[in-house]
Amino acid sequence: MDILYLMILCSVSLAAVFLVVFIVYARKGQFEDDESPAVRILFDSDEIREKEEPGNKEDDEKGESKKIEEKSE
Repeated sequence: MDILYLMILCSVSLAAVFLVVFIVYARKGQFEDDESPAVRILFDSDEIREKEEPGNKEDDEKGESKKIEEKSE
């Protein structure tokens, strides 16, 4: 029966620690911007492709086929 009291004490103290950590980070603004990281990943790949295409002269012929494939997707 003594172990039950010890387990309850440990679980309540662990829950209190997690609550304090959550409150501290919520006040620092950790959880304010939910949408932009998920949307930002959609736009990163297009910016990289645009930067790579003008610099590669050898891939100009292949670049047209890539554009057709991108449009079909």
